[in-house]
Amino acid sequence: MSFARRSLSFSVALCLWAITLPLHFFVQAQTSILGFTPASAARESEIETKFKAIPTPDEERHQHHIFTAEPHVAGSPRNNELARYMADEWKQEGLEDVVIRRYDVYGSNPKFTSLEMVAPVHYRAGLREIPVLGDPDSKNKSISSAWSGMSASGEVTAPLVYAHSGNPEDYDLLRKQGIDVKGKVVLVRYSNPYSYRGFKALTAEREGAAALLIYSDPAEDGFKKGPVVPKGPWGPEYHIQRGAITYDFMVPGDPLTPGWASVPGAKRIPVEQATSIPKIMALPLSWHDAKPLLSNMDGPVAPEDWQGGLPIKYHLGGNRVRVHVKIEMDNSTQPYYVVEGRIRGAKLPDEWIVVGNHRDAWVFGGVDPSSGTASMMELTRALGKLAKSGTRPQRTIVVCSWDGEEMGLTGSTEWGEQFAGELRNKAVAYINVDEATSGPNFHGQAVASLAPMLVETTHSLKDPSGKTLYEVWKASTARQRREAKQSAEVTDFNLADTRIGSGSDHTVFLNFVGVPVLGLQFEGSYGVYHSAYDDFFWMNHFGDPGYHYHTLMTQLWGVLALRLANADLLPFDFATYAGNIRDFVNELQKNMSGQPPLDLKPMLDAVDEFEAAGQRLDESASRALASGAIDPVLAETINHGTMEVERNWLNPDGIPGRPWFKHILYGARFTYAHLELPGLTEAVEKQDWATAKDQAEILRYALVNNTKLLNDLNSNLTVAAPAGK
Repeated sequence: MSFARRSLSFSVALCLWAITLPLHFFVQAQTSILGFTPASAARESEIETKFKAIPTPDEERHQHHIFTAEPHVAGSPRNNELARYMADEWKQEGLEDVVIRRYDVYGSNPKFTSLEMVAPVHYRAGLREIPVLGDPDSKNKSISSAWSGMSASGEVTAPLVYAHSGNPEDYDLLRKQGIDVKGKVVLVRYSNPYSYRGFKALTAEREGAAALLIYSDPAEDGFKKGPVVPKGPWGPEYHIQRGAITYDFMVPGDPLTPGWASVPGAKRIPVEQATSIPKIMALPLSWHDAKPLLSNMDGPVAPEDWQGGLPIKYHLGGNRVRVHVKIEMDNSTQPYYVVEGRIRGAKLPDEWIVVGNHRDAWVFGGVDPSSGTASMMELTRALGKLAKSGTRPQRTIVVCSWDGEEMGLTGSTEWGEQFAGELRNKAVAYINVDEATSGPNFHGQAVASLAPMLVETTHSLKDPSGKTLYEVWKASTARQRREAKQSAEVTDFNLADTRIGSGSDHTVFLNFVGVPVLGLQFEGSYGVYHSAYDDFFWMNHFGDPGYHYHTLMTQLWGVLALRLANADLLPFDFATYAGNIRDFVNELQKNMSGQPPLDLKPMLDAVDEFEAAGQRLDESASRALASGAIDPVLAETINHGTMEVERNWLNPDGIPGRPWFKHILYGARFTYAHLELPGLTEAVEKQDWATAKDQAEILRYALVNNTKLLNDLNSNLTVAAPAGK
């Protein structure tokens, strides 16, 4: 699962991977780098040149083949075997303090699943993906049948209703048509734009449905998009999008240890008290299994925008079609394993740059997550090789392979909860790569304070086309915005995506611990998400045949980590952050109808003050760096102070109704979509003005607090500035 998985539809991309020159071949050293003195920048450029020369497409492909050789769902013997493989490899590569950490979590594995149509005709769903020509892995007998993680167990025979995307407004339309879904089975589809299946499950549960069936319509990710596997990248007739329905938008991680780590022997709450465990049965379907159901449905004709890609007329149903659903799950406690290693910093070992990717996959995980895992294995090999040669980062780089991401962001959440105190003291940033590549279009996410650093870094890397990554990123972003009919011009200020939702392993770092995050991904036409066809064959024919984008991802990931690890002054840009916050507030104000009893001017005034303080600090830091020498004690004071800014956006009480999520600027809707100013925005949308005023004051206070912090840091820099500077 990727937090950039907002849609399964992307524009068809040029075949840029045909370029075969090494990606580092044309790279020129940068004469200035954010956060570095001129001398340090020269040294950093030399280090980056050495680093970028190490990863190779052949080795990326080799590692990708290892991780996609067998299905490896969370908690499975194969996934655990891969954890041991990674630990052994990291030790040989020179990583230090390599450890496998165990977390005992609420399990979710299928014992039995079945679906039958019992009226008006009989049809037994196959719930299986058939092999395709040329793909030997599609014949693997270890491929599971259809199942949904965290589904409830049960059995029901009931009428079937078609509810489009399964969002609240869809049920409103059904009610207007006189259709009540209570006690019935609901058939919905994976929608575009993306809506998390867990939100579909919660909505169906709240509506009183007995079970939920979620199918992949060819209009979203199949033949309506283009050629399907094995002739193209889109999903074939039998592809099944597996996935969990965990309510991790309420509390991610192990449902029975909310807010604390599920280490062996940890206190566990009763299942009945767990807010993230669904109480509804759910099952994913291919369109092959959904078509007989849809073809036999009666009732009103579905609205035009509810019609799909199948050559039939979609009806709402509710009477004629009856189905029998039976699901039996194994919910016994099972261990998940997080692999952790590090390259200890030469001068600042207690300041951490954390990088991570999840290891578990629904089947083979060709894109999600094994493309990211392959890139991470080349990242560790390259960092280890540099360390062995005597080139060690100034700060510690911590590398983690997460388990159970697909079940509810489990491994990263438990690790983050276990080490929350240490992370708040030591962590500079977290860089997440879930899916390294499904195509050539770069999508970079960052908290706004790190967005300029991400944009700058892309100037130093070459895309397989021969242009800089920056040039290609800017051009593809402009094209995508034109296609989406967005009028905003693409600038360096808005190039990076600073609207961060949930759905991947960055969540615990940003929303619970208060660590700045970056997320990296190359995207393309990708219609086999979470299916058995997302495998080695698909990647080698459609996603990244030459493994050049895997290699570029390793290079980008590593250069970002090295810049954060070696910077003299950490490259946070708080003036940019303030501009982003102002955008958030203005958008909220624009969306408030009428004349609500909420004055946002004090908050906007506080944003102005924070921006001014950020600009002053940026100018002082630039002068100090240009002087060529910064006192180490002063640098430590400034860096530790700027690390505190993100922590200060945390509200210990959390978002009203969702206390685990503590960040007052960044949050996620139940769909996983980004949600800015979450506590305030949700209160405004509910027209709960008392809560809205409280949330506005919490944000204003945090802005005032961070403004004072930046002013104090600026005073330190100004007092220490050399004469004449």
